[in-house]
Amino acid sequence: MEDLVRVTIVANQVAADIVCSFLRAEGIQCAHRVTNVAAGSWDGVPNMGGAREVLVAAADVEAATAVLAAAEHGDFQTDGEEQPAREPESD
Repeated sequence: MEDLVRVTIVANQVAADIVCSFLRAEGIQCAHRVTNVAAGSWDGVPNMGGAREVLVAAADVEAATAVLAAAEHGDFQTDGEEQPAREPESD
């Protein structure tokens, strides 16, 4: 992958693996690496190896951003099938 662009920063490797699984499910190649963005913001708190940035090819930034936004809102689709809208949970 050339011309890598950061699409998000997450707290740790586990979160980065989850983000990449969403992207890969949509056919978007990705990678993640340790970043020093916000270094020191977690001082004294264990966070499994530190913040990681998730990277995709520059050509995939728009698609990756859309996939991550959908996942954030619970609208992630698999196999191209439309998922029914979720009802808000009530307490």
